[in-house]
Amino acid sequence: MDPPGTVPIFLALTSGRSKRDRRRLAQQAALVSLVVISCFAAFGQQILKYLGITVPALEGSGGLLLLLIALELLTGRADEPSGTADVNVAMVPLGTPLLAGPGAIVAVILFVQRIHSAGDFVAVAAAILLTHLVIWLTMRFSVHIIRVIKDSGVTLVTRIAGLLLAAIAVQMIAESAIAFAKVA
Repeated sequence: MDPPGTVPIFLALTSGRSKRDRRRLAQQAALVSLVVISCFAAFGQQILKYLGITVPALEGSGGLLLLLIALELLTGRADEPSGTADVNVAMVPLGTPLLAGPGAIVAVILFVQRIHSAGDFVAVAAAILLTHLVIWLTMRFSVHIIRVIKDSGVTLVTRIAGLLLAAIAVQMIAESAIAFAKVA
């Protein structure tokens, strides 16, 4: 999870929305991520085992989803009102897979495996809560950047965010492919 790294993507995905909507979306994205991460902390191993999903498969699918979003940001299609008016970007792609993505899910599953005492449990739970508080604060106050960079700056940030998101997606897909190659 990378709170500062989500700022350009958050600004790009919420461009054209009111300040109030951006604040609401920041809160929703952090809450969605918190719920997803908490569910995987509690039941992650069982969910993946029951569904027969490997970590590389989870990583590859998350990468493909992010790549689709990145292409929309790069081509400017994410700015079209018909494409984003009905979509709650706080859930997809912000809440998941950007914030609560395969990397964060796998990390929380691994940390939960290391819990051997009440102190360990409290530390992991506190880390999850504090991380999501920082994520929310980062996105919540990123709206002040809009005053400085104006609409043309948002367009520039959108394209840069699309490029960075595409790189993250390709990296996730590559890591997934490498993990599958090692297994085979």
